[in-house]
Amino acid sequence: MSWSPNSWRDFPIKQQPEYKDIDRLKEIEGQLKEFPPLIFAGEARDLKDKLAQAGRGEAFIIQGGDCAESFASFDAETIKNLFKLILQMSVVVAYSSGRPIVKIGRLAGQFAKPRSSDFEEKDGIKLPSYRGDIINDIEFSKEAREPDPYRMIRAYYQSAATMNLIRAFSRGGLADLNEVHRWNLDFIKTHPIGQKFEEISCQIDKAMQFLKAAGLTSKNTPQLKQTTVYTSHEALLLNYEEALTRVDSITNDYYNTAAHMLWIGDRTRDLDGAHIEYFRGIKNPIGCKVGPSMQPDELVSLVKALNPDNEEGKLNLIVRMGATKIDELFPPLLKAVRDAKLNVVWTIDPMHGNVEKSSTGFKTRDFDNILSEVKSFFKIHQDHGTVAAGVHLEMTGENVTECTGSASCPITVDDLSSRYHTQCDPRLNANQALELAFMISEIF
Repeated sequence: MSWSPNSWRDFPIKQQPEYKDIDRLKEIEGQLKEFPPLIFAGEARDLKDKLAQAGRGEAFIIQGGDCAESFASFDAETIKNLFKLILQMSVVVAYSSGRPIVKIGRLAGQFAKPRSSDFEEKDGIKLPSYRGDIINDIEFSKEAREPDPYRMIRAYYQSAATMNLIRAFSRGGLADLNEVHRWNLDFIKTHPIGQKFEEISCQIDKAMQFLKAAGLTSKNTPQLKQTTVYTSHEALLLNYEEALTRVDSITNDYYNTAAHMLWIGDRTRDLDGAHIEYFRGIKNPIGCKVGPSMQPDELVSLVKALNPDNEEGKLNLIVRMGATKIDELFPPLLKAVRDAKLNVVWTIDPMHGNVEKSSTGFKTRDFDNILSEVKSFFKIHQDHGTVAAGVHLEMTGENVTECTGSASCPITVDDLSSRYHTQCDPRLNANQALELAFMISEIF
C-alpha cells in the first residue's frame, strides 16, 4: 500500500483533540513544516544500530523521563538533574553488567498524553480532559481545556531548547567520567543509596587513574568525557508528527525529525488505525506498548506491520502488564514472537500497569510492585532463552513524593501530598530510580 506522511488522515483515529478553528490549525501545521528538524536521520540510524545490539544482549537500554513535560516547569536545573540521574543509573548498570548503556530520555517532545476518558468532572462541572500541554492546559476551566493549535509551536520551541541543553551536557564536560561524583544529586548524597553510588564512584576513580597512567585521558579519548542521550516521546498528536516528518537527503526515506525514537501507546495500537498507518512509513526506530489486552496473534500481526523487513533494532516492544499479571500474560506473547522468528527488542515499562488510587485521593504506584514486575520480566526471558533488553521508566531527578515505598526513601500514602508535582501520572524520584538501577545490577 502507498504511504505518505499524511496518509494517516484516511484512517480511524483515537485520542485526538477536536480543534474548533480548522483554518488556524492548518496555518500552524504549515509553519511547523518550515521549521528546522530537531534531530537528524543519521542519529536515528545510529540509535537503531544500538537498539539492535541491545536486542542481542550486547547492550542495555535505560529509557526514562517525565510522564508529561510541561510549559510551566521548564528550566535548566530540572533537565540537568534528569540528565545526571540517567548517567548515574547507566554507570550502575554498566559497571555490573559490562554492557554499554543506550540512554534514551522521555524528553524534548513528551507533551501529549492519552486519557481513559474524553471528559473530566469536578463539582458537577464537566470539561474536556487534560491531554498534555501540547493540546490544552491542566487548569480546570472551559477556556484552558479548549484545544489550541498554537501550543504545538510552543512545544516545538521548548523541545528545541531542551535538545540544545542535552547536547551541551553530553559534550561539554558534565558526562566526563572524571566528574562521576558530581552526578550524585545533592538531596540523595546522605541517603544509603547515594552513599552506595559514591562507593562505585570511588572505584571508577581508581580505574580512571589507571587509564591515565596508561596514557588514556579525557583530553585524548573522547569516549571518556562524552556521551549520547537520545530523545523519545509518544507520537500521539499526529498533526505535529506529520509536520516534522521529512525526507532524508541521503537515503530518500522519511524520518520523523521531532525525536530519535517514537512509540505507540497501548490505547492507539489498532492495526487498522491512524497511528499504525503513520508509524509503518517512518524509518526511525519505533516502540509499541504491549499491555494486558494484547493477544499473541495480534502481536505477531502488529510486529509484521510495523517491521515488515524484520530489521534488528527497528521495533522496541515495551511490555506494561502490571506486577500481578505479567507472569500469566507475558509468556504467551514472548513465545509467539520468538517462534515466529521476528526481530524485536524487549523492554519493560513497570509503571503503567501498576497505577492505583491511594486512600488520600492521589494516583500513585507502589515501588514494590514496580520492582516485582521488573524481576518477573527478567526471569521470564531467562526461562525462554530470550533477551531482556532494557527498562522504560517515568522518573524525575527531582525530590518528589509520588510513588510510595522503597528502602532508600520510604514514602507513605500520607507523604504523597508534600511534593506531588506531576502533570499526569506519578513518577519515580531520583532515590527510587537509582535503587531500581542497583536492583537491575544485582540481577546481572
